[in-house]
Amino acid sequence: MRGGTIQDIGAWISRRFQFPGALSSIHYTPAVLVRSLSFFFALLLVLTLVGPISASAGGVPPDAEGATLRLRYGLAFREGAQESGPAVTYGGMTPNDVALWAAVFGGSWVGAWASVQREGLSLSRETELITSGGLLRASVGPAARVFLGPLRAELSAGYGFAQLPAFSGSGQVQLVPTARHAALVGARVLVPLPGQLRMEVRGEVPVALGSTSSGFAAGGALLLPVVRRDGWGGALVLDYQYVRDVLTTAEGLTSRQVISRAGVAFELSLGGRAARVQPKTGELFLSVVDADSGAALPEAQVVLAAGGVEQAPRVTGMDGRLPGVVLPPGEVLARVSVGGYLPSEERYTVTEGGREVRVVRLGRVRPVPRVGSLLVTVVDARGGTPLPGAAVSVGEAEVLTDEAGQVRVEGLAPGPVDVKISAEGFRAIQEAVVVVAGAETGLPVSLVTKQQSALATLSGQVRSVRKGKPLRAWLSIPEAKLRRRTDVRGSFQVQLKQGRYRLVFSAPGHLSQTKVVTVQDGEQAIFNVDLFPKTR
Repeated sequence: MRGGTIQDIGAWISRRFQFPGALSSIHYTPAVLVRSLSFFFALLLVLTLVGPISASAGGVPPDAEGATLRLRYGLAFREGAQESGPAVTYGGMTPNDVALWAAVFGGSWVGAWASVQREGLSLSRETELITSGGLLRASVGPAARVFLGPLRAELSAGYGFAQLPAFSGSGQVQLVPTARHAALVGARVLVPLPGQLRMEVRGEVPVALGSTSSGFAAGGALLLPVVRRDGWGGALVLDYQYVRDVLTTAEGLTSRQVISRAGVAFELSLGGRAARVQPKTGELFLSVVDADSGAALPEAQVVLAAGGVEQAPRVTGMDGRLPGVVLPPGEVLARVSVGGYLPSEERYTVTEGGREVRVVRLGRVRPVPRVGSLLVTVVDARGGTPLPGAAVSVGEAEVLTDEAGQVRVEGLAPGPVDVKISAEGFRAIQEAVVVVAGAETGLPVSLVTKQQSALATLSGQVRSVRKGKPLRAWLSIPEAKLRRRTDVRGSFQVQLKQGRYRLVFSAPGHLSQTKVVTVQDGEQAIFNVDLFPKTR
């Protein structure tokens, strides 16, 4: 069997593969080739049927196309036989198999379909044409479709018309296309595949009307979208169909045939939507470790903020790692914290398709020191020279100053401390000083001799009420025409004659404070002044 436009294709294949030809057994295509192709397409059908197992869930959208038109061109491989009348067996290839199929759905699930298919059939012996003709199939009817998750199923019923081959003649065999009228019941299932591909499985069973006929048709196709614009879509279709027919005519002729059709089609659709474009993303991998030892820190809390949106907290595993987090490209803020460590806040940049791998090092929380120290400096009030060997008593401990007139007392509890200072030939004095945890507090002391008229001594420390921070402040005493600045520890010491004085303390960014005092000769007075910050 061959097409009318290529008269010698089947005969050439028979001669090439050395298949004998006769009227009762005419094979224009080798049977082995037909069976191989049938096996291949049967395998394709099996793969199609198992497609739903691995199909992606993001395939066919619920607003599928409203209209579809498919034009197909391909080859038909036919094997058949007529058992009565002119006994004829035949097989071969038809290269001009053409089909047109259309479907329209007015609503979301109900619609109609129609198809028409034409093929040529010629029967030859060697190079001699015995008989030829054209065969037509057409069908039309309503259809309904349902969506099963990512799958789409279409159920159809309707009327089918088919011209099946029968042969008659006395001496000369002639092709007599015999009409079959049937009610058709069919189904089509579309399965989404990765990469926007779709697989189609379909089947059809005719129920003959007014004649004796049986058979079925089954097929599959692979659809590759190639264009979508303004609601229109186009797809390339690789198609296969398997048909089996048995017909008994009114004259008692019985004809059987099997057809395998393979072809390429272009499908044009209206409606539906294009496949969703997955947003471009990158990945962020974090490892949280101890800044000193590099040991992994398990169960660290990580809060990521990307695109201005803060995500739910995540926790690192026992290895201190946070698995890859899929994020949109751009800057990502990561806040990391774990008990016993100082929190960290880092910014990273995630690139499209990139893998950002970072290590977060957390430092341990250092305990606040619970003790402080005191440095006492003792000098002679007459010239400011150091007084070595002066006795300094702090609590129950008593130590002597060194050659520089200094002594350092360690391990003192924070808070006010009484300090007694005495030296031979000098008046003994008692001071009060505040020890700060984790810091060294200085106490300058001037001793006067027992013979000289002793001046009153005013001393102390100026601090901010904000965390007790020492201040470099100015001390003004208008009555004594004295203006003096405290040292870096905020400490001050002045000597005054007996009398009444105003002490004005001031520091940048703080409110000034005034104290009025009255002192006697040799009196020791201590003032610890706390200044309040200015408010705006």
